[in-house]
Amino acid sequence: MINNLKVCLCFLLLTLTTHVYAAQIDTTHYQLSPGDKIQIKVYGEDNLTFNELLIPESGQINYPYLGSVTVAGKTLTQVKDEITHGLKGDYLLDPKVMVNLLNFKQIYVGGEVRRPGGYEYQPNLSVEKAVALAGGFTDRADTDDITIKDANNKLKTDDANINMEIEPGDIIVVGQSFF
Repeated sequence: MINNLKVCLCFLLLTLTTHVYAAQIDTTHYQLSPGDKIQIKVYGEDNLTFNELLIPESGQINYPYLGSVTVAGKTLTQVKDEITHGLKGDYLLDPKVMVNLLNFKQIYVGGEVRRPGGYEYQPNLSVEKAVALAGGFTDRADTDDITIKDANNKLKTDDANINMEIEPGDIIVVGQSFF
């Protein structure tokens, strides 16, 4: 019980510092996927600027003048380049486009945790930190029985340890002990 409290307090402190860090994370190679929130800004063009877009399950957004644009599976730079290229010439002479990642998609923690549910992914999130977000282990939790599935519900590992790093969209399930 005291260990769970210590983990929760440490994680709370880490969470406060992570929000400052999250704005500075290198997302150069991160591929967008459904559930991520992005921002698209076109300098001087309010009708082409979107302060918050949730990427739907289709992975496509409907963008003015361009129609359906696939963003899932692409990096922020690739999306920026595609929108810039699509707007250049016919619509704008030299569009200045910026695409930012506002939030990663949620992770889900279930099983023998105090508050199962979806939680915002944060960079460098481990199983232990995810469990702390979910209120810690219950008294019946088996810390040696942790399963991780990816966002498509495919098994990544059924033998996870609390130090394993997780990714956006991961599903963590803590098993129940027999004693």
